[in-house]
Amino acid sequence: MFHVTERLLLRPAWPEDADALFGGIADVDVVRNLARAPWPYLPKHAREFVMRKQDPRYPVFLITLPTSEGSQIIGCIGIDRSESGDAEIGYWIAREFWGQGFATEAGWGVLEVARLLGYNLIEAGHFVDNPASGRVLRKIGFLPTGKVAPRHSCARGEDVPCALFRLNLEAAERAPLQAA
Repeated sequence: MFHVTERLLLRPAWPEDADALFGGIADVDVVRNLARAPWPYLPKHAREFVMRKQDPRYPVFLITLPTSEGSQIIGCIGIDRSESGDAEIGYWIAREFWGQGFATEAGWGVLEVARLLGYNLIEAGHFVDNPASGRVLRKIGFLPTGKVAPRHSCARGEDVPCALFRLNLEAAERAPLQAA
């Protein structure tokens, strides 16, 4: 599955993407904000990631930025099954692309995909020491639940407080895309 936004192409990972993926995610400040990624993040982890079988109900996309040479991998975003059994989104952006609105834009794109897949309720969360992710979630329409729950971070090797958010896609209207 593919999805195009104003500046980005969201696409599946291919085996030849492993090195470029590794180049973006192998940064402790990126990985420490993810629940499932290990630290240190090694080239073998990138190879395993690009070889994973995709579930069409829970697509995972590389966030790519078209360039004159083709495209550049700048992050990853996807829909996964949440702990409650609903769907949740998760994402990361390579450090050199922080603060440019790419997470927000990719978020809008993956929510469009979620609507097409028939999801009505989407969950998300961010570690409380990563408020930038909370700002992205609010920009794309998520509302805080008021709950903070422990969530394990493989990279940190411990449970970390996670602020929880929800978005009712049936009730939500897409607000104009704002710069991050």
